[in-house]
Amino acid sequence: MLHTDIPTRSEIKALAGVTDTVCVSIYTPTESDTADPDRNRIAFWNQVRRALDRVTDPEARMALEEEFDAHIDDAAFWRFQSRTLVVLATPTRIRSYRVPNQLNASETVGSRFELKPLLRAVTFPQAAFVLALAEGGVRLVEVSADRPARTVPVPGMPTSAADHAGKASLGDRAPKRRVQGDEGRKMRARQFARAVDTELRDLLTGRDTPLILAATEPINALFRSVNSYDRLLDESIPGNPEHTSDHELAARSREVLDRYYAAQLADLVDLVEIRRGEGRAATDVSDLARAASAGAVDTLLVDIDASVPGTVTADGAVTFGDSAAAESPGVLDEISRRVLLTGGDVLAVRAADLPEGAQLAGILRYAP
Repeated sequence: MLHTDIPTRSEIKALAGVTDTVCVSIYTPTESDTADPDRNRIAFWNQVRRALDRVTDPEARMALEEEFDAHIDDAAFWRFQSRTLVVLATPTRIRSYRVPNQLNASETVGSRFELKPLLRAVTFPQAAFVLALAEGGVRLVEVSADRPARTVPVPGMPTSAADHAGKASLGDRAPKRRVQGDEGRKMRARQFARAVDTELRDLLTGRDTPLILAATEPINALFRSVNSYDRLLDESIPGNPEHTSDHELAARSREVLDRYYAAQLADLVDLVEIRRGEGRAATDVSDLARAASAGAVDTLLVDIDASVPGTVTADGAVTFGDSAAAESPGVLDEISRRVLLTGGDVLAVRAADLPEGAQLAGILRYAP
């Protein structure tokens, strides 16, 4: 099982605001197999030594060594890893995240952290609720990237459609002159669905977590007709969920989420092209550096694997470097940081997800 600690978007924004005399960022690909935890520890330690060799301030180096030593000596920590270990350290504080994304190994030293790779972990969060709904029962399953799936208790949730109708089964005849047969069964199922939606409101109101429905027809359509949660996804998990474990529902929900986020990303790329025609989008690095510095970028798509060495001045002028220096994060990372700090959204994507030939693409709040 993967052991993960994924930062929230607010945490990443706070990290983007950190500046210090020395900020060390280390990304170490790891293996979750606990049979040989020292392999991960040794790889990380080699990166730490390379990073510390670039710290010239003796006091800062000593403080960093103490922090890294405490991390390296924590045997329990190394037994439980995910796919990439991210460690961000200053002389006064160290932070670590175990993320389920496969990120490239790197170590940088500068006055701020390298955050672009870490953004991948929150670009497409593998978190959702699955509503397993059938006439014979209902349960809400919470799915996350860092914990096993679990059934969430929902106070007041009806146990079945028949129980909600006060009958032994939905096939029971209704009193004379009441709705009978298939029409009556459908009416009671709709009432059951409405009751389920009502009990979910207290739990889901104010959340932004996707809700995935696992149901067969007609209860699938009936629930959608009364649903009040606007993050219910269009795609359902087919089949009777009464015979499906929480673990299997979680696995199938992740497939639904992958398709959902892929469609969202494709729509964003299409929107970039539309906004470019209106003068409200850009793919040029220099143009986006200036726009990010002015707080004009609403949404930024950036290639997680691309590296553009150089620096960006306070007003957004870019000086490109000759090679990918490890002394500090590069231009793309700095543009991403400035978008975050000015309230924009940053999505770390793969090159194939961007307009052809672009290393980043931004939708602007207004035309320059």
